[in-house]
Amino acid sequence: MTRILVVDDEPQLLRALRVNLAARHYEVAVASDGGSALRQAADWHPDLVVLDLGLPDMDGVEVIHGLRGWTAIPIIVLSGRADSHDKVDALDAGADDYVTKPFGIDELMARIRAITRRTAVTDGGSPRVQVGTFEVDLAAKTISGGVRLTPTEWHLLELLIRNPGKLISQRQLLTEVWGPAYVKESHYLRQYMAQLRRKLEADPGRPAHLLTEPGMGYRFQP
Repeated sequence: MTRILVVDDEPQLLRALRVNLAARHYEVAVASDGGSALRQAADWHPDLVVLDLGLPDMDGVEVIHGLRGWTAIPIIVLSGRADSHDKVDALDAGADDYVTKPFGIDELMARIRAITRRTAVTDGGSPRVQVGTFEVDLAAKTISGGVRLTPTEWHLLELLIRNPGKLISQRQLLTEVWGPAYVKESHYLRQYMAQLRRKLEADPGRPAHLLTEPGMGYRFQP
């Protein structure tokens, strides 16, 4: 049974999420502040954390940093903060996804299912990933249908499809592909994502797999 730790200082929301998650056969623990969340995570070892940013004792981004010091478990951030800077800070700290309050329970459950379905693709294997009608072989660096990519396009595509469903921030992609000196060159991402969509999407203007989250980053949707 998947174990989920829910961290929020709103008692009503904690109760509602505990009931809804338990009804869907998740094992649930709750914490109402950051310190309790870090202790609970260390003792209980959840499979996923649902974390509010506005906690009474510390900022949720600090909790993410604390968790990322020892674990790679998925983290979904909940917050009433609509500013994209808060979202980007959470993603750069290591969060996997972001849901803005108020949210529908069905939306949150869909995000949880997407993350818990995700399986890690190891470097040692020969992973083949379907992107629309194309099969991408990451080990051989080939794409069915004779599609050819530049080395930079490959690097960008690989980062996205090795993390299916995960929202990856612009800063992380720019740092990984071009280096720390290029973290403000977001036009690089727009240009290369447009090229990838022209090569891999059935309708590049309405992509189904290589998705943009405005102001935050990009996501590969299988």
